[in-house]
Amino acid sequence: EVQLVESGGGLVQAGGSLRLSCAASGVTFDDYQIQWFRQAPGKEREGVACISVNDDDTYYADSVKGRFTIASDKAKNTVDLYLNDLKPEDTAVYYCGLDFAGVCESYIDSSYDVEPDYWGQGTQVTVSL
Repeated sequence: EVQLVESGGGLVQAGGSLRLSCAASGVTFDDYQIQWFRQAPGKEREGVACISVNDDDTYYADSVKGRFTIASDKAKNTVDLYLNDLKPEDTAVYYCGLDFAGVCESYIDSSYDVEPDYWGQGTQVTVSL
């Protein structure tokens, strides 16, 4: 059974950085994508970044492009999301997702209305002024 566990959230001042990790277990082959989503109170869930683990192809939402970086560690079955130059509007619960043989853009661009099959429990990121 596929399981995802996020870690690394916390409280940081604006302009600061955090690293979130998504540890995947129960995955037996490497043709899958890991996505990061976030949901702020009263707002819809937003796709933030995605990586195809087999070729490290990445895709980012415009709102985080240039500030966030997604990277995989195949040996550890983890995907990290590096959050830099954080802003108060980045405050949200961040979730990682996993799906097999998809296309990263389809998870991040809401017009595709595609969701992963597996979800983590979420980790809170709070950015203060």
